Amino acid sequence: MQIETLTLGPIQANCYIVTDEKTKDAVVIDCGEYTQELEEKLSDKSLKYVLLTHGHYDHILGVYDLKEAHPEAQIVIHKEEAYKLTDDLPSFAHEMMPGVQKYVPADITVEEGDKITFGETEITVIHTPGHSKGGVCYFVEDERTIFTGDTLFCLTVGRMDFFDSSEDEMLESITRLYNMPGDYEIYPGHNRATTMEYEKRRNRYMRRFK
Repeated sequence: MQIETLTLGPIQANCYIVTDEKTKDAVVIDCGEYTQELEEKLSDKSLKYVLLTHGHYDHILGVYDLKEAHPEAQIVIHKEEAYKLTDDLPSFAHEMMPGVQKYVPADITVEEGDKITFGETEITVIHTPGHSKGGVCYFVEDERTIFTGDTLFCLTVGRMDFFDSSEDEMLESITRLYNMPGDYEIYPGHNRATTMEYEKRRNRYMRRFK
């Protein structure tokens, strides 16, 4: 599995291109902006899915144009976040940048435990509300890798002051991640990659569980 990281959009969210190296099938995880660089990196790949960790504008503003360029790719989002792809207000784009978000419906809605397969790579959906009601992490068990969106960051967690945020749900989600056995590579929605072991030792939200 190959992972390429682009930092895109109005507040620099991470966009990941994950490629099954045997088949060149690929997924994009979050797309805050559609750029020439992103398209160039996809030129030798077959894009199967656009996986969204949640529906906030900084993670979805490029999805419409990416779908236009790759109509065969299916847009995937948790069932409780899907309306944010076709509604300005919940994505916060309307208030901050009116007219920027282009409507694009989900092709597939997922929930806890669902599987997404591309090539020989399988991704499992982990429902991790807290930052948003339908926030998810995408877990690649064979690669010991988790794409955590705005749930878990290096040394902190996602904001909990939005209309569908919940501190109690965030604590439950972080507890779930903490209790996953072993170490994992963590690819968050913003800032640098980290590891689960590092976060257990240094992240103040996780250290409380020791």
